[in-house]
Amino acid sequence: MSRGPMPRNMPRGPRGKFNPNTFKRIIKMLFKFYPVMMPLTIACILFSAVTAAMPAVFQQQVIADIERFITTGDWETAKQVILPKVFILIGLYVVSIIAITLYNQLMVFITQGFLNKMRIHMFEKMQTLPVKYFDQNKHGDIMSHYTNDVDTIRELISRSLPSLLQAAVVVVSVLSIMLYYSVWMTLVVLLGVIVMAFVSKTVGGGSAKYFMRQQKAIGKTEGFIQEMMSGQKVIKVFCHEKECNEDFDKVNNELFNDSYRAHAFANCLGPIIGNLGNILYVLVATVGGVLLLTQVPNISIGALIKGSITALTIDLVVPFLNMSRQFTGNINQVTQQINTVVMAMAGAERVFELIDQQPEADNGYVTLVNCEIDTDGNITETDKRTGHWAWKHPHGDGTLTYELLQGDVVMTNVDFGYEEGKTVLHDVSVYARPGQKVAFVGATGAGKTTITNLINRFYDIEDGKIRYDGININKIKKSDLRRSLGIVLQETNLFTGTVMDNIRYGRLDATDEECIEAARLAGADDFITRLPEGYDTQLSNNGSNLSQGQRQLIAIARAAVADPPVMIMDEATSSIDTRTEAIVQRGMDKLMEGRTVFVIAHRLSTVMNSDVIMVLERGRIIERGSHADLIAQKGTYYQLYTGSFELE
Repeated sequence: MSRGPMPRNMPRGPRGKFNPNTFKRIIKMLFKFYPVMMPLTIACILFSAVTAAMPAVFQQQVIADIERFITTGDWETAKQVILPKVFILIGLYVVSIIAITLYNQLMVFITQGFLNKMRIHMFEKMQTLPVKYFDQNKHGDIMSHYTNDVDTIRELISRSLPSLLQAAVVVVSVLSIMLYYSVWMTLVVLLGVIVMAFVSKTVGGGSAKYFMRQQKAIGKTEGFIQEMMSGQKVIKVFCHEKECNEDFDKVNNELFNDSYRAHAFANCLGPIIGNLGNILYVLVATVGGVLLLTQVPNISIGALIKGSITALTIDLVVPFLNMSRQFTGNINQVTQQINTVVMAMAGAERVFELIDQQPEADNGYVTLVNCEIDTDGNITETDKRTGHWAWKHPHGDGTLTYELLQGDVVMTNVDFGYEEGKTVLHDVSVYARPGQKVAFVGATGAGKTTITNLINRFYDIEDGKIRYDGININKIKKSDLRRSLGIVLQETNLFTGTVMDNIRYGRLDATDEECIEAARLAGADDFITRLPEGYDTQLSNNGSNLSQGQRQLIAIARAAVADPPVMIMDEATSSIDTRTEAIVQRGMDKLMEGRTVFVIAHRLSTVMNSDVIMVLERGRIIERGSHADLIAQKGTYYQLYTGSFELE
């Protein structure tokens, strides 16, 4: 059976290049989500950063005061001049501590809140994506968006952004103070910074490239592990453990190589920048000493403002040593955050790639409503569940018309391919009249499941028409179209929760009594009541504590409680033994009464009582008719039925 294109091993992660637009987008989202907290946080960071640059100013003034009072010896006056400056600095530090504490607490709230909103946004967007997206992307790689990629953004917001902002403000503040005191000494510091910038670009550039590749490799590895976990039974049955280990080694080694190179560059950068800072400290001290001895005129912004240029003095050289250390220290802090920023940008690009996916297109405007029918046949919309459904059709002139849902499904000359240029269905026409049971048989890949995928509009056709009660299905809202179609798949999916919860999944407002009745109809009540806690038995891991047949019966009960006008049974009894199938078939016959039903089956015994049987071969309908008609034709169906050749 055709189930859509196989997933491609191509997680579309970062391209290995830093994208500034991604950074801007995160900042805009932060201010959008927290329009008050973000400015307050930034104000606290700015205050603490400016305060961190102030000691140099106080140090210069105190040294100058001490030099002046050494010559006079008036220490009483010195205390009156120096102590207030010390107390002011202490006061600034106390306020700075309060500001740091406040912004750290705010950042915790902002970070976790932002990630919470981001995950909600991602999940909501994921629910709008077409089935094609999940067919073409590994599920483990998609899961990686919610875990690893989001975690890199957490590091960016909680640690890197505050550190970068604080370091930038300190650097600008210290640079301004240095220029105010001495241009010559500032040029020495800037020369060292230029060397640091060159090293950061060289080493950090290599780090950034491999951190980008690391994020992509992580998603690929998680996708591989998820795939292996899902197929663990198959792996063990075919003794494929060795080959799986070898395949995992290849994927894991790719992650190792990218991570090794990324962190090798990153771990070198910090010590290099730190030691360059030490060299610069010595250089500043040496140049300062030379300038002191030679009495070179000290050009500075302060001197220009005062209108008098004097020689460099010791009270300027000593603060410059500390400022150079502070300056290079903050430059080093910036370089240390580069790796986190790059990783976050790689993760954010992958997250935004999911968020920016085009949602499933839906231009439908015809909706499905509950209705009541009076004795004259007039249709009235109601909020109550009546068991009758109607298509609500709005018109351009503002009027509404209602058409009773009949279950008349017609496909006319339909062509379709999952990929451009690769047609799967060729000129397929299907006529399912209200209440008919239409069966599809044929070899795997013939296109049986593809037809039901098109009726559900999981995919849209390339050519032809599909009409539902005479309405082009493109005009019907997808949610209403799918609400009118019940489906039991060959691959059963059960969710974590009780048996009752899983049956009620078909209709969330169903009562316990309705769920139990649906289970009886499907033939599931007997085994459910024998479970340890009956309908309250907890299921997990896709119902691994049940047999495949039991899981299938619950899926049939789930479809029964939904009570849809049209049913699609895609190999619904394939996992049930012959004895159980007879029980289920009786329940399914009751379920099918009065409904249009599409049946896909390999067991011809399941389709014999169908009104119409269609035989597909390579995407074309080659035979159609009742069981008796097709036997009489003695064609492909006859050969299948008599065992001349197998479906597979």
